[in-house]
Amino acid sequence: MTDVPATKGHVLLVDDDAFLLDMYALKFKNAGYEVSAINDPQEAVDKLKGDLKPDIILFDIVMPGIGGWGFAEQVRTNNLSEHATLIVLSNQGQQSDFETSKKYNVDGYIVKALSTPSEVLQEVEKIHNK
Repeated sequence: MTDVPATKGHVLLVDDDAFLLDMYALKFKNAGYEVSAINDPQEAVDKLKGDLKPDIILFDIVMPGIGGWGFAEQVRTNNLSEHATLIVLSNQGQQSDFETSKKYNVDGYIVKALSTPSEVLQEVEKIHNK
């Protein structure tokens, strides 16, 4: 019987950009996290209503369907993963976006274009470990 190393936690990535989804999934896996990567916000909501219980949720804002804010609203309104750290990971960095993130009680906001994947990982860990 082999020992399975403990992970740092479970990260849910929600982004419709397949390249970024794969890149961040690999970054977090290599850092010791279990990762679920989903490219559709409604599918992510459905999985959270099921048995998916992440410790950290990273989501983009601009996505088809319900979009990122619709996703955040569903997560908060339905108490999905109420103990998870909810973090926006988007290229949107307008003041209105920061205000909207407060409306949904988002724990952190990271602008992708201003951060390398390593910096995103560090910032996520900093926000999660507050």
